[in-house]
Amino acid sequence: MQDALIALGLVLFLLGLLTGLAVPALKNPRMGVASHLQGMTNGPFLVLIGLLWPRVHLPHGWGITTVALLVYGTYANWLATQLGALWGAGRRFAPGATGRHQASAAKEGVVDILLVTLAPVMVAATVMLLIGVLR
Repeated sequence: MQDALIALGLVLFLLGLLTGLAVPALKNPRMGVASHLQGMTNGPFLVLIGLLWPRVHLPHGWGITTVALLVYGTYANWLATQLGALWGAGRRFAPGATGRHQASAAKEGVVDILLVTLAPVMVAATVMLLIGVLR
C-alpha cells in the first residue's frame, strides 16, 4: 500500500505539473489553474499518506477501501477540474472558476458527478485514516 500511494501521488503531482503547462491552451484557463493546483496539492497528499501508512492500523479490507477512496477522491478532483477546463464545464459546483463558460448538459453532468462524489469520499477516507492512526 505504501509504495502504491507514493507512486500514485507522484503521478498525480506530474499530472498537475503538465496541467500547469497546458493552462494557456485550455478553453477555461481559470479552471485549468484549479486543476493544476489539485494535482500539485493532492499528489503530495497521497505521498504523505504513503509515508504515514506504516502508522495506519486498519484491518486489511479497511486499508484497501481507504486507499481506494483516497485515490478516487484525489484523482476525481484533478479530473473534474481538468475536464471543466477542457470543456468549459463546472458551472453548478465551481461557478467561481467556471465564470461564464457552460458546456453541454452531458459534459456538465460528468463534472458534477465527479465533484459531488469526491467530497464524501474524501471525508470518509480521512475518518478511516484517523481511526487507523489512533488505533
